[in-house]
Amino acid sequence: MTAPTPMRLMNPTLQAIRESGGSASINEITERVIRNLDISDDDANEPHGNGPQTELEYRLAWARTDLKKYGLVANSSRGVWTLTPEGQKAGEIDPQVIGRANRGAERRGRVPEGGETEDENGAEENASWQERLLNALLGMDPSAFERLCQRMLRESGFIEVEVTGRSGDEGIDGHGIIRMGGLISFPVLFQCKRYRGNVAAGVVRDFRGAMAGRSDKGLLITTGGFTRDARAEATRDGAPPIDLIDGSLLADKLKELGLGVKTEMVEQVTVDAAFFAGI
Repeated sequence: MTAPTPMRLMNPTLQAIRESGGSASINEITERVIRNLDISDDDANEPHGNGPQTELEYRLAWARTDLKKYGLVANSSRGVWTLTPEGQKAGEIDPQVIGRANRGAERRGRVPEGGETEDENGAEENASWQERLLNALLGMDPSAFERLCQRMLRESGFIEVEVTGRSGDEGIDGHGIIRMGGLISFPVLFQCKRYRGNVAAGVVRDFRGAMAGRSDKGLLITTGGFTRDARAEATRDGAPPIDLIDGSLLADKLKELGLGVKTEMVEQVTVDAAFFAGI
């Protein structure tokens, strides 16, 4: 693996966000870093262990985490990363300085945004919630996974969602209708892939071929990721666009909808001593 280390990715990450106008999604950051550093397709698509991320995405997650801890970037709940006022003023930064500043008791066992624990061979209980969720999805029966995707689309506002799952249906797992503003509706075909690795461009092309004459909108859902070529193929000029839902986005959507993922809030109780003193 010849992808840069997280420390060497700090300045390219800041540069990528600046070039995107001061804010960028994770995919936008990744694509700009790949382009600016001229990282080969083989290195860009190298998987990280058995997880859904590539090694480069994993290392970029660590770089973003360190930059965030140092106060140079911030991220929203929707996964958009922005430069803080300090980050806007910062020029070329010294990663060693940031590394020393962030190094401490919290370093042991910390988890980068969207990533895994620092111990790649850690036990299941130390894995991120996303990894645990994706492992559960990978253990599902294929037909059950299709029904889960059907439920997710329904909960997201699709209507008349049906799972076909018939052999010989050229890879089309189901269809539904998305209504925009309560007035205009579009038929959408979807395909579900329980992948541990990355979906290649050929899968996207085959899916688009199966869509021909049936719908101009397609949705490809996977527990894994997509190669750069697959993402480029999905938005190729002159071809019907295909929306891609990778494992990370799938996990976030299931969490948002509360489908198999529970978010527990810890109650914090504060005693107002001034209240009692003023009685």
